[in-house]
Amino acid sequence: MAFAHPIGGVRPVRSSRRRGYFVPVLLLTPAMLWLTVFFVVPTISLASQSLQTGDIDNGYTLTWNFQTYADALARYWSHFLRSFGYAATATVGTLLLGYPLAWFIAHRSGKYKNALLVLVVAPFFTNFLIRTLAWQIILTDTGPVTGFFRATGLTSVLQAVGLTNNDTLLFSPFAVVSGLVYNFLPFMVLPLYASLERLDTRLLDAAGDLYANGWHTFWRVIWPLSLPGVVSGTLLTFIPAAGDYINSKLLGNTQTVMIGQVIDAQFLRVLDYPTAAALSFILMITIIILVGVYVRIAGTEELV
Repeated sequence: MAFAHPIGGVRPVRSSRRRGYFVPVLLLTPAMLWLTVFFVVPTISLASQSLQTGDIDNGYTLTWNFQTYADALARYWSHFLRSFGYAATATVGTLLLGYPLAWFIAHRSGKYKNALLVLVVAPFFTNFLIRTLAWQIILTDTGPVTGFFRATGLTSVLQAVGLTNNDTLLFSPFAVVSGLVYNFLPFMVLPLYASLERLDTRLLDAAGDLYANGWHTFWRVIWPLSLPGVVSGTLLTFIPAAGDYINSKLLGNTQTVMIGQVIDAQFLRVLDYPTAAALSFILMITIIILVGVYVRIAGTEELV
């Protein structure tokens, strides 16, 4: 089938359609190959390893041993709950700290906006491990932070809510959550800034003209319009925080072990690869389910 070209000659319709399909496929090919090699294949390998039996000396054999999942979950379910609890607490903390900061940068920083954005991402210029080790110095018993908490009685409040066992901040749940909040705060601030920066401030004037006070203006105007940034920021914070193990290892104690730390130990020290793979798979599936439920409740359109 063909049609006459306005200038002259004949252009085949099927050829144009094939070209239209071919170009997007060609553009997607590198990304699909990358995902296949570095995500699909490792995921299949991990699933296969979790169903194997054997040991490091005699090798492992695929025996479809699903009992590994039940045993791993029965043994380490408390570590999963602790990890998700710490991740959720850190996510709320980053939201409470990041929202005012993002609003200030977007609408109150003036000519210093770019400088403040650089300061937000500046921690990324330093290694994650070094940033976490720095909190050992910040929260040391002889440091000003611990001294301030003791002088104001905040250590008693932290003990009451179970974030510390005594008047020491280091090597406690509080230290682990603080490290998570600090390390993942930029992941919350940047999406929030992107949403708030696009907000039309004339809507705030309109709300004031309709006799809305500051709280109603925020809750009825600012918050709904910033939900895309809130959803994106909470996902970008919660997902890596749930699987983190550096903060719990360097800032916590034996009672603050997160599931990522258990997986690390099973892979590198215990050398129980099936259990480690099963724990990794359970963690991945659980996060996918939680994220799916969260996005469904928030509305998938909020991610746009």
